[in-house]
Amino acid sequence: MKHGYDKEALVRRLHRIEGQVRGIERMVDDDRYCIDILTQVAAVNTALESLALKLLHDHVDHCVTDALSSGDPKEAAAKSKELMEAVQRFARTR
Repeated sequence: MKHGYDKEALVRRLHRIEGQVRGIERMVDDDRYCIDILTQVAAVNTALESLALKLLHDHVDHCVTDALSSGDPKEAAAKSKELMEAVQRFARTR
């Protein structure tokens, strides 16, 4: 594993989300009730947030942990800064 995430598992999750989005498109094409469409949009948002949290968790467990245990203060500081910026971006989107 090059990065902190399982590439195959991530791609599988992304394909499922992609299928959900295609389902929403079909609902729009079929003139489905707006609330039903909004419910599916919320499900996609939840799936994307879950995926983002998993990536963030894996980043901490792998990349940040490796940097902190490396003994290189510059690397540790860079990864800590990167982590906080990612958390801030994620928090702003919520």
